Amino acid sequence: MQQLKTLDRIAYIVTGVVLVAVVALRYIPPVSDEVFPFDIHLLPAFHALLNSMTAVSLIAALFFIKNKNIKLHQRSIYAAMGFSAIFLVSYIVYHFATEPTPFGGEGAVKTVYYILLASHIILAAVILPFIFLTFNRGFTNNVEKHKKMARWVFPLWLYVAITGVAVYFMIAPYY
Repeated sequence: MQQLKTLDRIAYIVTGVVLVAVVALRYIPPVSDEVFPFDIHLLPAFHALLNSMTAVSLIAALFFIKNKNIKLHQRSIYAAMGFSAIFLVSYIVYHFATEPTPFGGEGAVKTVYYILLASHIILAAVILPFIFLTFNRGFTNNVEKHKKMARWVFPLWLYVAITGVAVYFMIAPYY
């Protein structure tokens, strides 16, 4: 029980740090992208790849747990967590060094883009602590609470991963 409390505290702290960092990016002028030893403008495509890998890992995790393969379910969740963690760090680095890219589409596609983007951003912020809390319950073998949370955390996390890719493909022509 103490382990779960400690992991939950860590989850809240990490969530707070990530949310503060992402919000702060909107108020901090970008640094020069010349400080990076690579073309920073490749990162949005990398982010879409990471979101895709997160989605694939989540679907694999669901498949494995439905087939009662706990070991491969766990590995798939670890992969999804890893891809998501790399994404978050890379996302912060990218937005620390670049101005936001305005969407150039017009009409209905612009409305669809902003609905997807808004739902993606809001759900990503809301779901983050619950991803950690669900993971913690699985990690500490609190299976019933893990299942109960995963039933609604899983589809929201999958939605965030998939809409991240969709948003990338919609804005990619304007980078």
